[in-house]
Amino acid sequence: MKTSDFNFDLPEELIAQVPLQKRDESRLMLLNKETGDVEHKVFKNMIDYLNEGDCLVLNNTRVLPARLIGEKLETKGKIEFLLLKRIELDTWQVLVKPGKRAKIGTKFSFGDKLIATVMDIAEEGSRIVKFEYDGVFEEILDELGSMPLPPYITEKLEDRERYQTVYSKHDGSAAAPTAGLHFTEELLQKIKDKGVEIAYVTLHVGLGTFRPVKVDNVLDHKMHSEFYMIDKEQADKINKCKQNGGRVIPVGTTSCRTLESVANENGLLQEQSGWTEIFIYPGYEFKIVDALITNFHLPESTLIMLVGALTGKENILNAYKVAVEEKYRFFSFGDAMFVK
Repeated sequence: MKTSDFNFDLPEELIAQVPLQKRDESRLMLLNKETGDVEHKVFKNMIDYLNEGDCLVLNNTRVLPARLIGEKLETKGKIEFLLLKRIELDTWQVLVKPGKRAKIGTKFSFGDKLIATVMDIAEEGSRIVKFEYDGVFEEILDELGSMPLPPYITEKLEDRERYQTVYSKHDGSAAAPTAGLHFTEELLQKIKDKGVEIAYVTLHVGLGTFRPVKVDNVLDHKMHSEFYMIDKEQADKINKCKQNGGRVIPVGTTSCRTLESVANENGLLQEQSGWTEIFIYPGYEFKIVDALITNFHLPESTLIMLVGALTGKENILNAYKVAVEEKYRFFSFGDAMFVK
């Protein structure tokens, strides 16, 4: 299977730069995974396509203000850090720009509250750094850091909470689980009132999820590892739904990857946490996922491959062709798709 099989032409003007004023007024494409048929709706109508007994699975990770701008202590040269993954309490894997300034042993300052020392060079040129500070790291980060918006978003985000889901809870992500950005608290309540179960998992999203695949053969791609956790109460909710004939519907590829990482051969879950590198592409046999709410993704990305695994490659590529023709908004602040 070739990476180029998942390429498509995307006009730049379809890349959403800002969120809509109201989260649930984005457009919604319905895609029948069996027939490939598509319909065009609005996201607030999502409730009409969920049934009593279904289980909606949400990723309650919260995006860290993970972009830090500072300077090299010796030369005062500017530096940019992007926190990717916490290794230990004060040790992080980070992306650094420009990387040539970040040799092992180099120190950087961020304001007068935070010092970082480069300890090692990690995969793809990222760095392992150790922070020194007085106080609570998360509070300092909240004061000094900014939201790590993807590079294709060039507009300034006025309200950083618009890059968080309304149900975000556990700090740890370098990017938002963007399919969840469409939900409002009111819509979630209506969904509950209809008899749909809502369960939560946590997967801290790393930037590797969103990068285009750089190898020609899909099978040669290696996924970045991401931390996930699911507790017993949530696992039991999802299992009950599955055993009673309801659909398990993850919101976003991150929730999907968490469920498929944890599910056993019988399609059931147990309390678990760990790191996953699961790579889902056409030919994969899903163990627990029945349907999926997702956004429109980058060409040649692992995300479009995952959705294509559920729909079939031809169906997803045709749906994307229609989305371009109908001028759907793409990527993080874009419109949504319900694969049913």
